[in-house]
Amino acid sequence: MGTAILRGTFESFESESKEAEGNEKPRNIGATRKLDVKIKNAVNVSPARETFGGLYALSNLDQTFPHVIEIVFAFEGEGRGRCIAAVETMRESLAEVLVEFYPFAGRLVVGSDGRMAVRGTGEGVPFVEAVSASDIRVLGDISAVDPTTLRKLVKHNDGAPTILEVPLLTVQVTTFKCGGIVVGIVMNHVLVDGKALTDFITCWTDLAGAKPLSVLPFLDRSLLCPRRPPRVDLPHHEYAPRDQRSERAVSPQTKPIVYRSFCFNPHSVIQLKKSSTIATQNGSSTVPTTFEVISALVWILRIKALGIGPHETTKLLTAVDGRPKFDPPLPSGYFGNGIAWSCAECSGGELTRKPFSFAVRTVHEALQSVTENYIRSAIDHVELNRVGVDCEGNTCCISKWSRLPFYKMDFGFGRPFQVAPATVPNNVILVASQSRESDNLVVSLGLPRDAMDVFSKLIQHELTLKSKF
Repeated sequence: MGTAILRGTFESFESESKEAEGNEKPRNIGATRKLDVKIKNAVNVSPARETFGGLYALSNLDQTFPHVIEIVFAFEGEGRGRCIAAVETMRESLAEVLVEFYPFAGRLVVGSDGRMAVRGTGEGVPFVEAVSASDIRVLGDISAVDPTTLRKLVKHNDGAPTILEVPLLTVQVTTFKCGGIVVGIVMNHVLVDGKALTDFITCWTDLAGAKPLSVLPFLDRSLLCPRRPPRVDLPHHEYAPRDQRSERAVSPQTKPIVYRSFCFNPHSVIQLKKSSTIATQNGSSTVPTTFEVISALVWILRIKALGIGPHETTKLLTAVDGRPKFDPPLPSGYFGNGIAWSCAECSGGELTRKPFSFAVRTVHEALQSVTENYIRSAIDHVELNRVGVDCEGNTCCISKWSRLPFYKMDFGFGRPFQVAPATVPNNVILVASQSRESDNLVVSLGLPRDAMDVFSKLIQHELTLKSKF
């Protein structure tokens, strides 16, 4: 597990960006964006003061999802003249915040037990200063995922042979001629999840604004240690069988991936909910959440687009924040992966032939099953089997960014007007807010071209149909 190959190196990927919202035309096509970015300076930012230099242990939940997440934050800024000072402030405050969040400054290693851990080397966070002669408006709507363009705004790690060679955090700050600023962050998911990352960025912006830290990181991951002895109380189909790789898995190295994004407006979501009321055990009914109906629809259409057979098993894994599931909840500021993965599972035939409400109920019940006992059992399952999240073949993962406080981040030049993924890991679906001022949600994913063409037609049809009611 600790030496799992880093999947999704993106080198052969093709990118396209499309939106589907009723009968609207796509907001922005990635191929029309012409962005020139030049690296001005690149340094490693180390903690401002000496920090822990030993081995920092990671939990079992940290070991299971060896992926990289790339995010861009787009700010209007306050004029070109203030950009230099703003970048300097960001660099200096990063050094200060790393004193508290020191694991980011270390490097991943594999211990004698085969588990990943962080060695407190203090090497620091790669920090890149870049400039663009373009106006930031050339980016258009960055919620339409476009790796070809947006990955120019992050310091990515293409070519890293394993997840061990990927820094735990990298930062690129790109300033535009208009004074706009894009902050590109690459997060090694082995160390943290989205909640922990936003805690870190919040504290970073606090120091940039000369304010006290909003929350101190809780660094002790022993709270999520396996039980003694480990006890697996429940089935955990969210994890792949040991050493088994699906022959159907899409390899970006052999079959290029096309990326597209699809926009759900509130009206479309309301119509989806009307057609998918969930019957409860006591005979009453409940209205599904926005995330549940979007997840169910995307799951169905993805299976259709890939041509999954009616007797084949398909799974949808959802990242669930486990922090509030514990009694008492995990401490505020818990630094690490606090997520567990729910597993909705059925055959391709059940998913595509039964009413839409069946898929919604399947997703809903999987999410409801994530309790403290479920998470403890999952931790023990990983301890005994040393397995990772099954995110290949007929399985896909979905993650919700729309509730993360990305749009509250302010380094001193205003809040971002858009936050979006620079790319999407293989077999992962991201659901994010379209912009700071919008109630729309954007679903981004990658598929082989032939499958993406089918998926696009199917989802365009669904969203157009819902817009008429």
